[in-house]
Amino acid sequence: MEKLKVKDIMSTDLVTLKEDDDLGLAENAMRFGRIRHLPVVNTGKLVGLVTHRDILRAQISSLVDIPMDERDQIKLSIPASEIMKKDVETVSADETVLDAAKILKKHKYGCLPVVNNHELIGIITEADFIDLVIRALVNQ
Repeated sequence: MEKLKVKDIMSTDLVTLKEDDDLGLAENAMRFGRIRHLPVVNTGKLVGLVTHRDILRAQISSLVDIPMDERDQIKLSIPASEIMKKDVETVSADETVLDAAKILKKHKYGCLPVVNNHELIGIITEADFIDLVIRALVNQ
């Protein structure tokens, strides 16, 4: 188990955004895909990360007296590049799962994009670690 690599548990079926994709698209992708992290790519290279928390921060409160259609229009005018984190910590596919787990815990991250020469090849999330624990406990 201690030799397990990130590539052994990472997710590779990714939903990504481009820098000019809007907040509405990001919000819908997260809701319908039931995900909380969207890597932002430019020609395959990781340039940022949009999290569910970033979207919540960027949204207009429902307490503000603005009609829903106006709120939707505003969402369409906010590109991912304005809300994404640009300085994203990453890991390589050959890094150990233990090292990735330590990074997640130390920084309280929910995910780590997996890259090879800045090209996004996967993502490792808290859910991947839960799946790993379940598999380990089932195989005891």
